[in-house]
Amino acid sequence: MARLRDPDIGLTLDHALVLWFPRSISVTGNDVVELHLHGGRAVVAIVLETLSKQSGLRPAEPGEFTRQAFENGAIDLAEAEGLGDLLGAETEAQRRNAVAQIGGSLTRLAQSWGNDLLRLSALAEAAIDFSDEDDVEGNFRKEIQDGAAVLIADISQKLEQPPAERLFGGIRVAILGPPNAGKSTLFNRLLDRDAAIVSATPGTTRDVIEGSVNVDGILFTFIDTAGIRADSLDSIEKIGIARAIAQINTVDIILALGGWQGDTLVPIVNVSAKSDIETATSGMSISASTGAGMDLLMAEVKAIARSLLPPLDAVALNDRHREILRRMLCPLGLIEHEKDELIIAEHLRLSRRSLGEMTGGNDSEALLDVLFGAFCIGK
Repeated sequence: MARLRDPDIGLTLDHALVLWFPRSISVTGNDVVELHLHGGRAVVAIVLETLSKQSGLRPAEPGEFTRQAFENGAIDLAEAEGLGDLLGAETEAQRRNAVAQIGGSLTRLAQSWGNDLLRLSALAEAAIDFSDEDDVEGNFRKEIQDGAAVLIADISQKLEQPPAERLFGGIRVAILGPPNAGKSTLFNRLLDRDAAIVSATPGTTRDVIEGSVNVDGILFTFIDTAGIRADSLDSIEKIGIARAIAQINTVDIILALGGWQGDTLVPIVNVSAKSDIETATSGMSISASTGAGMDLLMAEVKAIARSLLPPLDAVALNDRHREILRRMLCPLGLIEHEKDELIIAEHLRLSRRSLGEMTGGNDSEALLDVLFGAFCIGK
């Protein structure tokens, strides 16, 4: 413990824990001092104010320490992204995915693919060296093409898995159906609060209303919509109906009330939401008003959601990773019918170059600015 004082007036600011990390063991590659203060806002404010008056000190930019760790080689770009995800994690699934990425799961996968590419490149160079021997050259070419096909299949399978954005953006669930089917009552029940106005008057809901909730480690965004009917004469209600219909192919799951049917590839759960006052004619019977049957409904919704999310503890690719891999596959796919060893070698080089961007080997300064700028101050 150490007493922190204002050097100008000698005022005691706090009794704090002070940790010193010399650059030889600091992940940033710089000398680092950590002040572990008591958490009151006044304490933090006066210490920051005092530090700001000292020559040579300034507040860190967003993501600056993480970027220093990246530039010092302590972490790669994929691990830095995982740290950013961990800082913003709100659910257990998000936390576990971020921890796996920080632990190098994506880095190891990229390294495995990179090693395969290097092996194929070595074979391509050998094929060039023996280009005057047709039988040897052909054997090399076939081995390269077979290896590239295996790699393409492996990466394509990974690209087919659910994206990381769905894990962090949450599962969007739209509640659709005719007026007075119990949509707003169900919406409020799902959120466990009165977020939407409930009325027996048809057409009460005129707009799209959203609310998010964490259910057993899965982030859901539930969407209440206007009742869908063809005979409305109200111009404002018609706008609400159009907005409700627009949700059909933009969400992940649809809760269809009142026998509503639509042309969509989105998973649909048919629900009768008024079991307390009327007999269900189709679908799962619940009471949005009393809560009866809600456990069964949420079990069904969670089962569908888990099928749409990346597996726990598995490597989940975000949009940046997926774009890199698609660019990597383009030249790799051209190898299958190519007979010129020099061109094959160039295709492999381009694939290796693209893959290097996964962990930061080829990233531009502009990309790094965007990535680390999204971090909070001081990280």
